[in-house]
Amino acid sequence: MYPQTRLRRLRSSSLIRDMVRETCLSVNDLVAPLFVVPGGGISNPISSLPGQKQLSTDLLVEECFQLKKLGISSVILFGLPEAKDEIGSAASADDGVIQQAIVAIKNDIPDLTVIADLCFCEYTSHGHCGVIVDADVDNDQTLVHLEKQAVSLVRSGADIIAPSGMMDGAVEAIRRALDEEGFQNALIMSYAVKYASAFYGPFRDAVESSPSFGDRRSYQMDPANAREALREAEQDVLEGADILMVKPALAYLDIIKSIRESFDLPLAAYSVSGEYAMIKAASERGMIDGQQVMYESLLSIKRAGADILITYFAKELAERL
Repeated sequence: MYPQTRLRRLRSSSLIRDMVRETCLSVNDLVAPLFVVPGGGISNPISSLPGQKQLSTDLLVEECFQLKKLGISSVILFGLPEAKDEIGSAASADDGVIQQAIVAIKNDIPDLTVIADLCFCEYTSHGHCGVIVDADVDNDQTLVHLEKQAVSLVRSGADIIAPSGMMDGAVEAIRRALDEEGFQNALIMSYAVKYASAFYGPFRDAVESSPSFGDRRSYQMDPANAREALREAEQDVLEGADILMVKPALAYLDIIKSIRESFDLPLAAYSVSGEYAMIKAASERGMIDGQQVMYESLLSIKRAGADILITYFAKELAERL
């Protein structure tokens, strides 16, 4: 009790504060999202994601070199194909935009961990995350395509497959398909808990994947639900996921904490495009100190229990660290 106990003693200097700090950010925590487009010499700024760009493979490799020099050892790739169709067939083409990008990265930077996002929304003409039957995504038909896509991406050199479509049974189907092809060492980072969130807006601009009809609420989770997140995560653990993910992050810190306390697998959190864009917009208007808010927001995600931070601030934070 005061005055014998003075908690401020532990805050009395920067050295003391550093010594007793409970949560620390490291470049080892960071995964940088990157957007790949066909062609060469292409660097298209994304207006709703200041500082982020759509890159052709040649410039993507250059960006990966820069990230590696900063100590960032992992990237997650999203592709924009030359053509889209009803079943997203370009997603599983061995000469697809992501497949070619992975080959190029691995040729030049073999020790960079490449995570391949596994979803259809960038590849379908309708913008939904699977095969449409009767105006809704057909879960089981979609699994067949996810299996093909996963095998193609790992064959190209992807280290980790990240199924993001929230299809029931996706982890089990992908694990089986990879094992049958001899890819037992490929990891699955499951978007185990992915909410139907309004925070994805800038990302959909970046990959041109807004649904042409309806929404994704029949397969992504209701933002009101917390207990359901535990069931989703448990199912993916049972099906063979190596890493779990919660997406978005800032509005779902309670979910991150709950998943961390319930499961022992490594836990990733995706600080999504809307979170990034809000901080950038407020910073540009002089309303906040953007650097400090960036750091504080990512620290809160780590403090909630995330081991891995997927963030558009990865490069900026690495430069600061």
